[in-house]
Amino acid sequence: MTSAYADLPGELTAPEGVYAPQHDSELLTEVMQSTGLARSGRVVDLCTGGGVAAISAAVQGAEDVMAFDVSAEAVRCARHNALTAGVDVDVRLGTWSLAIEFGPFDLVVCNPPYVPEPPGGDVEVIPAHAGPATAFNAGVDGRLVLDPLCAVAPELLSDDGTLLIVHSEFSDVDSSLAVLRRAGLKASVIARQWVPFGPVLTARAGWLQRQGLLERGRRVEELVAIRADVP
Repeated sequence: MTSAYADLPGELTAPEGVYAPQHDSELLTEVMQSTGLARSGRVVDLCTGGGVAAISAAVQGAEDVMAFDVSAEAVRCARHNALTAGVDVDVRLGTWSLAIEFGPFDLVVCNPPYVPEPPGGDVEVIPAHAGPATAFNAGVDGRLVLDPLCAVAPELLSDDGTLLIVHSEFSDVDSSLAVLRRAGLKASVIARQWVPFGPVLTARAGWLQRQGLLERGRRVEELVAIRADVP
């Protein structure tokens, strides 16, 4: 684990088939910690993967933490990791549509699938350690999950609730802000971080160049953390 997880008790795992914590996971947990938004509140972690953000929220003093994922393997992994960390996280199989039934929440955090994918499939082979395709593939524009999630966000939030989302520059940051604002939230980018390409973007670099999204030879991406508040 990286420095963002140094204070988490126990050894967290992410077996093959579950999205392992990466730079985006670290950025999300760092922003959550720096803002103090998890403390004493009801928190839900959507697209939880191995549960790192949910566990971090519990460690940071959340009163109640839930987590959701569409992968049964991820749910099992997150439950195991929460038990190992010695924190109480209610992990369930499902999407935000199920999470709404348990809301409202003071803080919603999400590291969703956001990587643009070639419509005809990858030319290069993506290594298994990158995790399952469902954890990163998000349609040709990378917004297959982001658009509906941003639109439904107010239904998840309490009267003074906050949403924290992380995603890449390649999935159109301005669109996320626009959808959140149309939904009635006050949204802005509160953190940015340049990171080297992981295995997925490395494999798709040529395609991204042909789409005009990537300059030739560049192999770093900008991650952003977006905060959206109920006004």
